[in-house]
Amino acid sequence: MTPSDIETIELLPTSPEPRQLFVLLHDAGGSAADMLALGQLLGSAFPAAVVVLAQGLVGAHADAAGAAAAGLDDAAAMAGRVECLAVFLRAQQARFGVAEQASALAGFGAGASLALALVDAHDGLVGRVLGFGGGYQFWPEKAPALTTLHLLHGQDDAVIPAQRTQADYDHLMSLGGDATWDVATGVGHALHPVLMEQALTRLQTCVPLRLWKEVQ
Repeated sequence: MTPSDIETIELLPTSPEPRQLFVLLHDAGGSAADMLALGQLLGSAFPAAVVVLAQGLVGAHADAAGAAAAGLDDAAAMAGRVECLAVFLRAQQARFGVAEQASALAGFGAGASLALALVDAHDGLVGRVLGFGGGYQFWPEKAPALTTLHLLHGQDDAVIPAQRTQADYDHLMSLGGDATWDVATGVGHALHPVLMEQALTRLQTCVPLRLWKEVQ
């Protein structure tokens, strides 16, 4: 896979100089259009932002639980997709003139797993990660210092149990990471409006831990 294999849907701001960049990753077996509701919500809340919905990074023909078919089941496969995503992200940042810390990566299911792996390999390439209904395939040995992670999950998720991302969150906390974890009752494996609204709240209200440390 190369970045040229990635198809996109782009939601562009009216501003000639974008201030933020959001890149959205769909679940295994899904498509970029699955992330459109989240993209529209982010574009409305951040009118100077570019929102790019990427297709082709996670695997087009896997089922929702199929990490193997998504190419995320072993370290080598994951590393290849992570590096492809890193090249794609840098290209979008250069194209729109948006800095790393003004960029955010959001993923659902396998897309969330890929986003977390990206930050593990390239801390600070984006300032924030929104992970919906997905978790680490491989736990990091250290927490990212330059990226804030927001994990969001449905309590009734039968594909990736909420307890799994709670364990991810607990692991990050044990490493001194900058992360939040939110769970929505009565929600399964879905990019639910309740979770999307909570993600927006996190973006708008959470000050990165590194900034607090700088003023201490």
